[in-house]
Formats: sequence, structure tokens, C-alpha cells
Amino acid sequence: MNVKEIAQVILDAFNKHYRIFLEITKGARQRFIDQDWQADRAASQQRINLYSQRVDEACDQLMQRFKLEQIDKSLWKDVKLAYVALLYEHRQPELAETFYNSVFTWSFTRRYYNNDNIFVRPSISTRYLTGSRPAYTSYYPTKANLQETIEELLECFDIGLPFEDFKRDSSRLADQFKHILKTTRKYSDSYQIQVLRPLLYRNKAAYIVGRVLTGSRYRPFVIPLLHNEDGKVYADALVSHNRDITNLFSFARAYFMVDTGVPSAIVNFLQQILPHKTAADLYTSIGLQKQGKSEFYRDFLDHLQHSSDQLVITKGTLGMVMTVFTLPSYPFVFKVINDRFAPPKQVTTRIVKEKYQLVKMHDRVGRLADTLEFSHVALPLDRFAPELIEHLKERIPSSIKIEGNQLIIRHLYIERRLQPLNLFVDDAGKEKLETAFIEYGNAIKDLAEANIFPGDLLLKNFGVTNNCRVIFYDYDEIELMVDCNFRKIPKPQNAQQMMASEPWYSISDKDVFPEEFLLFVSSRPERRALFMKHHKELLDVEYWKAVQERIRVGTYGDVFPYGQEIRFKNIYEDAAVLTEENPTNATLTNNPLRDNQL
Repeated sequence: MNVKEIAQVILDAFNKHYRIFLEITKGARQRFIDQDWQADRAASQQRINLYSQRVDEACDQLMQRFKLEQIDKSLWKDVKLAYVALLYEHRQPELAETFYNSVFTWSFTRRYYNNDNIFVRPSISTRYLTGSRPAYTSYYPTKANLQETIEELLECFDIGLPFEDFKRDSSRLADQFKHILKTTRKYSDSYQIQVLRPLLYRNKAAYIVGRVLTGSRYRPFVIPLLHNEDGKVYADALVSHNRDITNLFSFARAYFMVDTGVPSAIVNFLQQILPHKTAADLYTSIGLQKQGKSEFYRDFLDHLQHSSDQLVITKGTLGMVMTVFTLPSYPFVFKVINDRFAPPKQVTTRIVKEKYQLVKMHDRVGRLADTLEFSHVALPLDRFAPELIEHLKERIPSSIKIEGNQLIIRHLYIERRLQPLNLFVDDAGKEKLETAFIEYGNAIKDLAEANIFPGDLLLKNFGVTNNCRVIFYDYDEIELMVDCNFRKIPKPQNAQQMMASEPWYSISDKDVFPEEFLLFVSSRPERRALFMKHHKELLDVEYWKAVQERIRVGTYGDVFPYGQEIRFKNIYEDAAVLTEENPTNATLTNNPLRDNQL
């Protein structure tokens, strides 16, 4: 059997996959021009589904052409070597290796998953891989020509739309770049501005991503481009604070659309300005979530080799639907669907999987944690704490199997570890408590605008990130907003109804009563008071119906992934008002780009 032919079939299938992937991605430019946000959401979902379709095709083709019902170990070792040879001068070798892994693991059983047959370790370095053009452009401004440089930078992008006021935007950007330089240590007159060539598209914005290089230090920046009412574009802000940049590339955001033939070059650039983000994070953020899974798995295996702590039950309230455990030295949790669901839960394993898939396909607006999904995961048995093993045997016996010195988990979700909101507020002082409840309500509102109703609003179902952002992570009861029936609680007609311990009115599965939301918040008066102070409208059924109506007519609310206080609209209008009222009290250069509040 010709191993080169087998290897070529797999690579041809990958090349077809990435060609279609880029076709969908390149369409983001026209969708942005047309402001066709419905088509943009459909394209995002299509792109996520694309990978499994191509892997299925490749597996079917291999079985039909080569009759590979049973594995031949020596054959597949040679196929892998032949495949590596085909990747010479390839521009996406790391993605092609991951595709090969998927084809193999979908075709054969877990006991063959080793580096002889698949790419447990990468075979080709992508550190200095480039395409026909560099991934980024460098500019060398001076104090005298900074605005001219900004204008040149903006003109290099084929946005496809005119600017609302090009000179105004370039002037504002130059002002704020001066602020960055003044607050950068070791600043000198000699510096570079380096900008990624492709625009990053997501939701209603196109993003210019770059970095200022002074000496050996990088300072990242992002310029969001938005539409005005006339369909022209304008620069909305200069995003430069680490918290805002991190939030833009958060695991709780939808994936960017980035037209790139060499994804590793984009990831290498981003890693220099986001050093706390892993390659797994960044491949995932640009829509290559399968490569993100591969990078995560390799990182996790490396961490296991260089650590000795044990997997333990995660802190917090035990879930009725998921069993959750973690490795204390690693910032992730591992979630497995329980064999049985305690009342009042009325879900099934199939429904839970569908909810997780819904989140994967949906715009997460910075409020839903993305997940990595794995099957047949083998972990060292001695890394499980004894009490965790007993816990797993009690709650998920059908999902685990012990083979020698390994524990095999049939189906597993992995998420970023967050501090449960209920534990966070228990330890919070007065100021942090208030900001936590502001974030809690904002999370509910942002999800509503994205057509998601969380279902279970208990604080334990929300988590707090290192940047103090509140994220929802319990998906078994989420619903689309448009599928919910928001109702007022009927007024009792007599004393018997008034004193009834159970609702005397009919309730369907999709009924939601906003008046009851305080029951989810807390029984403590001071916490309820904070919720009422900042989010009283969430108890009003008309608020929810208004959001529903906007969604039904295709009008999605704006959820900004950076602080409102850094938008030029706010900086310059506020400065203009201050200057008019007290000319000695405000200048643009003294208006700092403040850190986000919670």
C-alpha cells in the first residue's frame, strides 16, 4: 500500500478545509461593509462546523480507497513520516498536523494515540514562518510627523468604506499615542509602530491591532473601527490598557475573522503583546479552535510532567448536572456530565451537550466561558486524589474506566477556572461587593442583548475572572431570549390563592417571571439593595419584552469589549464640555485612558 498516497489524501483534505475556511473568513470584509450582522453570525457558525465535516470526508475517503478497517502499526508510522515530508514549505503545517491527528483518532481506538502514529509533539517549527509578505508593517514616526504616520497607517488598510472624518480621527489617535509614549518607561524619540496587516473582524467592528516598540518593550494597542448612521467608519478609541486588550482576546468572546495564510505569524505577533496568553488562547481567538485544543493538550501534558499536585474536587457548591474537578496548579477545571440528575433538574445528557454546543456557536459577548471538548481522555491515575476517585465512582461511573495506571474519561469539558461569584461576594468588602453586583447585573444584560437568557441566576452559576469580570458558566438551563415567555405574576383573586404555598396559576417550561429574580440574588437585605440600586429594571417584565422585540427585528444591542470611558466620543465630548465651562480645567493631553472598572 502506498503510504505517500494515504498521506496526500489527508493533506489534500486539509488544504480543502483551510481553503473553505479562508473563503468564509475573507467574507467578513464585505459583511462589515454591508453591516450584515445576521450573515456574520451565520458565517461564524458555518466556520465552526466546517472542521468536522472535512475530517469526516477524509475518513470516508481513506476507508473507501484503501480499506483501512484495521490499523497496521508499521504502515501508519510510515504514513506519518511521509506526511511530514509533504509539509516542507507548507504555510499552515501546525494546522495540517492537527488535522492529521483528527483523521487518525476518528478512525482508530485510543490505544494507538502515541507519537509513533500522531503528532503528540509538533514536528515542524513555525517560529519564523512567514508568507510572501511580512505579517506586520513597521512605521518610524517622529514627534513632528506622528499624525502623518497615523494617516499613512490608516490608509494602508482596504476597509472598503470612507471615514466619517479622517483628519479628526487621525488627530485624536495621534493625541492618544502621545499619551502612551509619555507613560511608557524608557521612552525616547526613537520608537516603532508595528501593525498587523490583516484587520480582525468580529461582530460590528473591524480592529487594527498593533504595538509600539520602545527599546525592547512592547506596548500593545487596538483601534476599533465602527459605522456611523450614514455607513461611514470612524475610529472609536485607542485601546491600550492591558485589561482592555486582554478583554478583547478573552476566552468569553466570539472568535475573530482574520484573513491569514500563515496563522502562526499572527499568533507569534499577538504573543509578544499578550505574553500571559498561551498559543492555545490565541489560535482559538482567531477561529482555529481545533489548533487551540492541540496546543492546550500539549501544554497540559507538559505541565503534568513538571508538577506533582493531585486533581481534586473543585471548591464551591456541588453541581446537580456536572461533576467538576481541578488541578490546583493549573488554571482550568474539568467537567463531566453526571450519570443522574437530582430533582428539580429535568434535563438529559443529550440536552446538556446541546446547550454546550449552543454556547460554542453563539456570540458569547464576554459573558459566557468557552469550553474545550475532549473524548476518551487518559490521565495518570496517581494524579487523582483518593477522595476524588471515590467521588467520580459515585457520580459518573459510566463515564470513567481504569486501565492499568490510567483513568479514562469518556467525555470531558475543560474551562478556565473562575472564582464562583457566591464565594467572591462572601469575602468582598463594601466597595468590591457593590462592583461585583454591578458586574453581575451587567452580565445578565449583556447576555440578554445577545439573545441568551441564563435560566438559573443563582450567584454560584457565575464566576469572577482575574480581571474581576463576571462570567456565566452553568449552561444546562440557558435559553434563547426569543424562546422565553416573560410574564408578570398574576394577582391572587382570593385569600386562598394569596396564602397558597405553591403557585396557583399555570406555568409552562418557557415561562419566566422577572419579579422573582431577587430570590436568586440573595436573602441578605444589603445585597438586594445593591441589586435594586443598579439593576432594578431587570425585575420589570417590560424590560425583557423590549429586548426580545429588538432581537426579533434583527437589532442587536452594542456590547463593547472595552471601557466606555476610553471611547473618543466620551473623552473629547467630556473635554469639550469641561473646557467650555472652565477653560483652565481641561486639556485633551491630560485626559488619561483610565483602567476599566469591574
